[in-house]
Amino acid sequence: MHDTTALLIELGAIILGLGILGRLAGRVGFSAIPLYLLAGLAFGHGGLLPLNASEEFVATGAEIGVILLLLLLGLEYSASELVSNLKTQYPSGIVDFVLNAVPGAAAALILGWGPVAAVALAGVTWISSSGVIAKVLGDLGRLGNRETPVILGVLVIEDLAMAVYLPLLTALLAGLSLAGGSLTLLISLGTVGAVLYLALRHGRLISRAVSSDNPEMLLLVVLGLTVLVAGVAQELQVSAAVGAFLVGIALSGEVAEGAHNLLAPLRDLFAAVFFVFFGLNTDPAAIPPVLVPALILATVTTLTKIGTGWYAAKRAGVRTAGRWRTGGTLVARGEFSIVIAGLAVGVEPRIGPLATAYVLILVILGPLAARWTEPLARRLTRKPAPASPAPAAAAASASPEMTVSAGAEPLAAESSVAEPPATEANDAAPSHP
Repeated sequence: MHDTTALLIELGAIILGLGILGRLAGRVGFSAIPLYLLAGLAFGHGGLLPLNASEEFVATGAEIGVILLLLLLGLEYSASELVSNLKTQYPSGIVDFVLNAVPGAAAALILGWGPVAAVALAGVTWISSSGVIAKVLGDLGRLGNRETPVILGVLVIEDLAMAVYLPLLTALLAGLSLAGGSLTLLISLGTVGAVLYLALRHGRLISRAVSSDNPEMLLLVVLGLTVLVAGVAQELQVSAAVGAFLVGIALSGEVAEGAHNLLAPLRDLFAAVFFVFFGLNTDPAAIPPVLVPALILATVTTLTKIGTGWYAAKRAGVRTAGRWRTGGTLVARGEFSIVIAGLAVGVEPRIGPLATAYVLILVILGPLAARWTEPLARRLTRKPAPASPAPAAAAASASPEMTVSAGAEPLAAESSVAEPPATEANDAAPSHP
């Protein structure tokens, strides 16, 4: 069969299969990421039917998928929001890093994979999935809850930290010396600082220069600028993903909204290709040996993320029910973990299977944790009911205001005399734009 014909057939089958898997995930109410990873495992090296003709094209599409993921993530935030979140929530970011990066680094060292792999696996376990979490918040109707800005604040700090972490990891993976790695980090920090300054001081001018009433022109300019900056960033060892993220931050207002609407379908397509590509390059036979470590790591980092959310929400004055919801919502890992693992597989190939198993577990567990952490915690911490008073005393002390119907649910454990019972209504706040 002609190479072009085989490419078209394989590529068409991949895209059609992704569409079917995405619809199936939507019906079940879960993220499609685990299904994309499983599809890649099934048709990759060591799978049921390897896809050879489209491998190079899919690899390029995967690179574009990472760039678009980070671009649209940057479009979600303005530079002022990033700076404000950094000032107010940096203690929560530090706790997040310590509680969730340390288990990954420790696991890599225990497994004997070396310090570079430890830095990579720390990133895999540290970063929550912004995409999965955003979808979960919308599905559960919690976008207006009081704890939601806290969740978004933690995610913003993680995204900003990636602008430092990814260049550092890239330098370590490239085997650069201490001087070379320091130079790369300085270039990255200087680039991030310069972009934030320009976005804060001259964001309107940048957006005006990019703006166009013609959707086609806006799409071409924003996409071309992003790919160009990503390529230059990668040449400077800063990471293409960080370059794309910074372009997103620099754009604001109507331009950012218009670019987001135009590029969202492209992002969804190429991001799905990226997850498939990662699965294609992971041998299914390599997963069983790392399944137990992945389960242990998933269990530990589920608890540490819940602890992170509890701490962050408590600092923000959110009440107990909202603290549990914050922790449960942050559990999901996804795109960033796979991006980091994809960078590191050249140095330590076993990171790929472990990261795949780890993400599969937590991308499924994440929506469940978001939904059930707070009700489960309420049941476990509920105080036992006091002994029933004597019938005469009960009758004498009863009043219409104190009467509770037999079917009513007891107050949550956080209730007190000075504080009204915590409910969804009490924790909710008007939606933020």
